[in-house]
Amino acid sequence: MQITFDDPPGVWLPAGRYSQVARVDVGTGALLFVSGQVAVDESGELVGPDDMTAQAHAVMRSLSTVLAAHGGTLADVVNIRSFLTDLGRLAEYGAVRRGYLGDDLPTSTTVEVGRLFVPGALLEVEVVAAIPH
Repeated sequence: MQITFDDPPGVWLPAGRYSQVARVDVGTGALLFVSGQVAVDESGELVGPDDMTAQAHAVMRSLSTVLAAHGGTLADVVNIRSFLTDLGRLAEYGAVRRGYLGDDLPTSTTVEVGRLFVPGALLEVEVVAAIPH
C-alpha cells in the first residue's frame, strides 16, 4: 500500500498544515480522501457571499478539480460529508449536489455547524472516492 499527499493546482492551498487529498493506492485502484472544500477561489476569496447555490457550485468545482488531478470524477465518490451553517438551506444545496453526482448515490452525512473557518462560508464538503488505476 502506498499513501501520497497532494495539493493539486487549481484550488486554494490550505491555510493550515494539511493536504487537499490523500491518495491510498490499494490493489487495482486507489482511494482518494479529499479534505473539506469551501467556496473560495484560488486566491482564498469567498465566492458567492450569502448565496448557497453559488457556493455549492464552487465547492463541487473544487472537489472535481482535486479528483481530476488523480484521475477521478464526482461519479467515483463513495462517501460525501456535508457541513452546512443552516440546515434550512439544505434544499438549495441538495439541488446543486444532485446535478453533480451520478446515478449511483454515495453514502452521505449532512450536519449543521455553528460556523466554518472561512467567514461567510455556508458549507464545507469532503469526499472519499474509489478510482481504478
